[in-house]
Parts: sequence; structure tokens; C-alpha cells
Amino acid sequence: MRVVIAEDSVLLREGLTRLLTDRGHDVVAGVGDAEALVKTIGELDAEGALPDVVVADVRMPPTHTDEGVRAAVQLRRAHPGLGVLVLSQYVEERYATELLAGSSRGVGYLLKDRVAEVREFVDAVVRVAEGGTALDPEVVAQLLGRSRKQDVLAGLTPREREVLGLMAEGRTNSAIARQLVVSDGAVEKHVSNIFLKLGLSPSEGDHRRVLAVLTYLNS
Repeated sequence: MRVVIAEDSVLLREGLTRLLTDRGHDVVAGVGDAEALVKTIGELDAEGALPDVVVADVRMPPTHTDEGVRAAVQLRRAHPGLGVLVLSQYVEERYATELLAGSSRGVGYLLKDRVAEVREFVDAVVRVAEGGTALDPEVVAQLLGRSRKQDVLAGLTPREREVLGLMAEGRTNSAIARQLVVSDGAVEKHVSNIFLKLGLSPSEGDHRRVLAVLTYLNS
């Protein structure tokens, strides 16, 4: 997996680089601001060496507000096949919504605290690089909390909402079953009911299922 890291904290940037390289991944560039990130990706693309995924801080110089996430959105528009995982100190729903406004393929939003959970963090980076999704549980909780106000979710049972939240994190049926300590069959039934109640086809593949759920949450 080829990675570009955009983080203005040198200590964190070097830590992320070490963490990923120690696990056999190739960090091809590390930059400290959004402008350098966009420039680097452009140069790599021109060389035919576009990375698999970008890991970027939401807040970057010069104003430390939304430069990172805006660069991420720009890159996703210019390079649809590029995975983008953004890191944030806090759950910022507006930025998560902006990032998910287009296709949810190859996108992730994690809190920085999640980096300490090394295995989960690396798994999330790999999942995004492969075109999957990785949303922090707290981000999902806020998106679901907002969505609960919509009548379309009124028909879901509490368990179905719980399954929907785990689906939105990018988890497979088997992973959901382990998390909830239920059978795979029970999860499959919940998923079918969710799609039926939301008017989404339950016959589509697992990945498109996640995309449909995230698109719904962002609507």
C-alpha cells in the first residue's frame, strides 16, 4: 500500500510514517500543509505513481480550520480512485458531511485518538485504500443522531439502528455479528429489513450496501 501523509505536526507525521512502514507499507511522501498535499499528489499523478491513499489532518496551516478537509474533497474530485482518510481531534459533523457528499467509496473519517489503537487504525487505512469505508463510531453516532430526526428512520427498530450504525462504520456482516454477539443469520435478517424499510435493494453487493447507507446518512 502506497501512502501520502499530510499532517503539520512533525511528531505525529513521523509517528504515522513509522507505524505504517513498520507494517510493510510504503509512505511515499509526508507534507505539512494542504497546498503541499495537493501539489504532491499532482506530481505523483503526472509520474503515473498516484498513491493508494492519503491520510490527512482536517485542520492544517495557514489558518488551522478546514484546509485539510477541503484539500481532501478537492483530491477526491480530481482523482476518484484515490482513497482519502482524514483525521480530526474532535467530531466535526460539517466536515464529515462535506467529505461524504460525493461517492463514499474509498473514504474515511477518524478521530486522532483512534491512532493509538494501532491495529484498528492500520486496518482502516488499508480498507480505505482498497475502496472501502472507515468512519469513527463517534462520527457515525452523530450522523445517526441527526438522521433519527427524519421520518424515514422511524420504522427501524433499535437493533436495526444499531446494525445500521455498524454498517456505516464499514463493518461486514460477520464483524457486526461478533460485535453484537449474534449469529450471522440474525445480522443478515436485520440488514434485509433495513434495506426494505429504507427502500434500498438488498440484492446489491456488500460494498454497494455500505455506500447506499452512507449516502442515505448524508442526505
